[in-house]
Amino acid sequence: MKKDIVLTGDRPTGPLHLGHYVGSLVSRVEMQQKYDQFVMLADVQALTDNYENPQKVRENVGEVVLDYLAVGIDPQKTTIFIQSLVPQLFELTVYYLNLVTLNRALRNPTVKTEIKQKNMEENVSLGFVSYPVSQAADITAFKGTLVPVGQDQLPMIEQTNEIVRTFNRLYQTDVLVEAKAVLTKAQRLPGIDGAAKMGKSLGNAIYLCDSSKQLSEKVMRMYTDPGHVHVADPGKVEGNIVFAYLDIFDPEKEKVEELKAHYRRGGLGDVVLKKRLIEVLEAFLAPIRQRRAEFAGDRAQVMRIALEGSKKAEAIAANTLAQVRAVMKLDYIK
Repeated sequence: MKKDIVLTGDRPTGPLHLGHYVGSLVSRVEMQQKYDQFVMLADVQALTDNYENPQKVRENVGEVVLDYLAVGIDPQKTTIFIQSLVPQLFELTVYYLNLVTLNRALRNPTVKTEIKQKNMEENVSLGFVSYPVSQAADITAFKGTLVPVGQDQLPMIEQTNEIVRTFNRLYQTDVLVEAKAVLTKAQRLPGIDGAAKMGKSLGNAIYLCDSSKQLSEKVMRMYTDPGHVHVADPGKVEGNIVFAYLDIFDPEKEKVEELKAHYRRGGLGDVVLKKRLIEVLEAFLAPIRQRRAEFAGDRAQVMRIALEGSKKAEAIAANTLAQVRAVMKLDYIK
């Protein structure tokens, strides 16, 4: 049987953090064992709101590849590629733009939310508004059948499949393939400040590459229970970020439940609790940090991995584009 094709990726605007790990990286390591997986470094998409700082995007391409390798994404099993090195994606985007009205693009809930979050209402670019169309090109170029996403990204897959159906109907073909969203089972990891989401741009993230000192400092700043003023006071577990992290990363689940009970009845200080979390996260991150440092010793090889993956990705996208051009009567040279 033909394997399902997975298409996923990240915007290289900074190194990856624990939120990325629980939300996508761990599942990618698992999925590469069963599927044909493509992981894209979406540098062009990153420029839609970083166009004034392209150096930031360029520098972080290598950082994100290092994070991929450090967590166990295997370039022998997963094709890691750079979006801008696959020009066929952008030709497909142009063709798809004709199939999407401006009103439909602006109605996309994910786009609307991100415009609001980034305060872009007055200065939103056409590139940003149309990036779901670009994502459709990314997915369909590889005939992706499975796309891992969070709940907030479901409108992107819906719009991709609308484009697929419209294209196939207009040109009476089955060249393009609809994709199925694979919802992540992991709970969203909150930021250390108590915000609902950990984010690179929010300054509330613990990075996979953080040193022991940085990790310790960030955990000690973590939001707990503001009403837990004295050690003897009963504390709230719900909404306490330290417990949210312990629930995910502490392998001793019974111990976590004991800590919760102790905290609720009082007598357990936040500092003691945070030191426990530091130990847990240090044990988790130390091997990742070590592997990352080993790969970072040969950055030229790290970039070769991305470049070789990009060549493979371009060949596959070129085949899809040739099929698209044929049904659109644009195959002048055969």
